[in-house]
Amino acid sequence: MNMQRPDCAPVPIYNAGAGGDTAHMVRFARLALALCAALVAAPAAAQDGALSALAKLDAEASEIAASGDGLRVTLALSQPVPWRVRVLDAPPRLVMDFREVDWSNLADLPVDSDAILGLRAGVFRPTWSRLVIDLPSPMVVARSEMATSDAGAIVAVTLRAAAEGEFAAAAALPEPPEWALPRAAVLPPPRLPLSQRKGPLVVVLDPGHGGIDPGAEQGSLSEADLMLTFARALKEVFLRSGEAQVVMTREEDRFVPLEERVSIARAAGGDVFISLHADALAEGAAKGATIYTLSEEATDAAAQTLAERHDRDDLLAGVDLTAQDDLIARVLIDMARLETMPRTDRLGQALETAIKAANIKMHRNARQTAGFSVLKSPDIPSVLLELGFLSSQSDRANLTDPAWRARMAEAIKTGVLAWAAAERARPAAP
Repeated sequence: MNMQRPDCAPVPIYNAGAGGDTAHMVRFARLALALCAALVAAPAAAQDGALSALAKLDAEASEIAASGDGLRVTLALSQPVPWRVRVLDAPPRLVMDFREVDWSNLADLPVDSDAILGLRAGVFRPTWSRLVIDLPSPMVVARSEMATSDAGAIVAVTLRAAAEGEFAAAAALPEPPEWALPRAAVLPPPRLPLSQRKGPLVVVLDPGHGGIDPGAEQGSLSEADLMLTFARALKEVFLRSGEAQVVMTREEDRFVPLEERVSIARAAGGDVFISLHADALAEGAAKGATIYTLSEEATDAAAQTLAERHDRDDLLAGVDLTAQDDLIARVLIDMARLETMPRTDRLGQALETAIKAANIKMHRNARQTAGFSVLKSPDIPSVLLELGFLSSQSDRANLTDPAWRARMAEAIKTGVLAWAAAERARPAAP
């Protein structure tokens, strides 16, 4: 069913499995009317952007626990909000979207660790948050409801075990048209190489992960937060130079799908795309900054692992664009090899030279290749820069040191501007 208010697109709320009954559908209808009236009466600012107040999770009154051969999810919220629930596969997971819930105390929620494989939450899209629960086996939603009172709301979802076929059918339900991600942007023609045009250098900075996807984590540190902090500082360094314009794929802690990051860069007319990361590898062997460029074949097993992880994180957040990616990946790679890849190689070399000149430690294999989706723009020289690894104690110290971050930012700026100057001086291709 759809909950609507007159001035906005429908908010889809539906049961991804079987077992919903008439009574709870009636409760949803009543809640829809109440929420619609409240939203229409709200100030214009609340209608145009984020809600005026977030619903708060009462962790102590909530629970995730086994229920027979299934799962029971009980979430106590400070106020009722529009929501929806569904299951997705590869891997099996329960996805619950809310407009909008503050998940800051999620760590205090009682969880039966034997009943689920993982749990995460955060901002998914403007004014919407998402809770993702990794399931140990295929399940479908048997019952879902929200009970409201003066004290707030209780969301109760019960899952039951399902055969592969039933689960696959539930997971394959398409997104309602009102909810699907925006269509790909209408992009301008490919940007000419620097040697063939005038104008300021356009640098696109891509802080990795964000929102529902925190990236690598070590204690209280998250890759998403560290990279956003660094990207903001790097942006200021470029702007102070007076030689570049800067576009960021995200300015806050929000989820941005991989392919959307590429679309943002192309729509902005980017001359260079730098994706910033600080991953973690279980084997603990990785240390120091590493520069990655695109290739079908990864330099080594660790590079392949990182590329797979970045793409997998996008899937875990609930967005599955692999079919599209499979169709265009080879074309993009071939195009990149024809013209953009040589420029990208020169960019990687310039960055390596500048970082080493600043006496910043780099990985023993400072420049590597891998099939990162975020590097697949066909006409923008693109690199993925691992500033360090959260799995390395010395790298963690660097990443949290403002002085080290400032030195790295200056080195990146120096490398990019040196590359741009060399590209402008390069004779135009016949």
